[in-house]
Amino acid sequence: MNTPATTPPSRTRSFTTVFLIEMWERFGYYGMAALLVLFMVEKVGFTDRHANLTWGAFVALVFAAPAIGGWIGDQVLGARRSMLAGAAILAAGYLMLALPNDSLQHMYASLGVIVVGNGLFKSNAANLVRRIYEGDDAQLDSAFTIYYMAVNIGSTISMLATPWIKEHWGWHAAFGVCCAGMVLGLVNFFLMRRSLAHIGSAPDEQPLNLGRVALVAVGAVALGAGTLFVLQHEAIARGCVYVAAIAILAIFGWMLVRCQHAERAGLIAALILTLQVILFFVFYQQMSTSLTLFALRNVDPQFTLFGIDLFRWSPAQFQALNPLWIMVLSPVLAALYTVLARRGRDVPVAGKYALGFAVVAAGFFVFAMSGRYAVEGRVSSWFMVGGYGLYSLGELLVSGLGLAMIARYVPARMSGFMMGAYFVATGVSQYLGSVVANFAQMPSGELDPLASLPLYTRLFTGLGWLASIGVVVAVLLLPLMNRLSREHHEKSLAQAAAREAQS
Repeated sequence: MNTPATTPPSRTRSFTTVFLIEMWERFGYYGMAALLVLFMVEKVGFTDRHANLTWGAFVALVFAAPAIGGWIGDQVLGARRSMLAGAAILAAGYLMLALPNDSLQHMYASLGVIVVGNGLFKSNAANLVRRIYEGDDAQLDSAFTIYYMAVNIGSTISMLATPWIKEHWGWHAAFGVCCAGMVLGLVNFFLMRRSLAHIGSAPDEQPLNLGRVALVAVGAVALGAGTLFVLQHEAIARGCVYVAAIAILAIFGWMLVRCQHAERAGLIAALILTLQVILFFVFYQQMSTSLTLFALRNVDPQFTLFGIDLFRWSPAQFQALNPLWIMVLSPVLAALYTVLARRGRDVPVAGKYALGFAVVAAGFFVFAMSGRYAVEGRVSSWFMVGGYGLYSLGELLVSGLGLAMIARYVPARMSGFMMGAYFVATGVSQYLGSVVANFAQMPSGELDPLASLPLYTRLFTGLGWLASIGVVVAVLLLPLMNRLSREHHEKSLAQAAAREAQS
């Protein structure tokens, strides 16, 4: 008697499994991110400059580590296994922050563990989504936009919850919630793991090699110790950023040399779009630095409508406006992308980038304009709502499509490593963003909102003009990007036809 073949789970079910663990991972990360700069300023006693640069160096390492994690997922452990190991290590890092230990060494060690966990998790989770929809370019933009929404469901809940918990039970209780969220993500993954049994990289299909596991563990310890050292030395952190920037270009150069002729146009397009993403993340970094400190010192925490007091937010909770807006806008954009694709009118990624920079510029001009309507140095909280709305739309159009861009233009055999390189690029730009945020640093001990307001509005005006330059550059590059995209599409079709003929 013949045994019926097992039907593989649907794409939707496989995607949902990755979506949910990503959601809980982002819950933990952004719950911590909402508090960490304020924790350093208010609890540890850092100056604005020290807190911003420490956060910038940490984020640069958080985003650089997936370059290594992507390679480990592709070549050593497998994408599924690497993602799972990263999630467990992240839970341990958040648990360390939850312990009642305020020493600098303990804080830096906790951040080092988080860097290691994120390195194994981030690029491999995105790579699994790429493999779920492999060969279906029409669904990639839509899938990655919805995937990006997972980030914002998790971060919305945690950015609202952890500041509130901090106000009632203290800093470490709030960090403990981040750990609990990651543990829930792991439990959920184990319950749904069968939906990903057929998705992964080549090592996932092989027995687990304990020797390789040991080598990865040694490397993880080394990376964590290196993070602890780098965070304590500003000059070394800055040098690492410069090295990483050079490494990004070297990686793309190596890929261009190694790639087949038919793959070259797509890789060049990916390089140009990655450089534009680097510019975008300078703006993204302001959310945890200058915009949060602006909310602390110059934003009225009370939401009022027609003279009626509605509710009150703490400074850290204003960061939740970003994921709230993205949850509202993501389904609309995903549906719009799908409709346009069906009608053959899909807007190229490069065009979406240009529009994204335009609305980011508008958002920062709104933040800057708010200063004209300040009362005793405090601006209405509704300016933050409007500014974050525009900024978040721009984020969806640029950062939200960054992973889809890699998935679309980069060959599958390079995708894990290239997604890691993409994260290195975003890490470099976020460190630069923390340097930019320091243009509005307050003198130590200075709390007068009338003194801080002009510093922030001047910074936001400059960022608005910088984003406007990004629009001009993106528009000028459109003809080249359209040609590269067309050439990549034609050669991809030719390769697919050749493979079909051979089979």
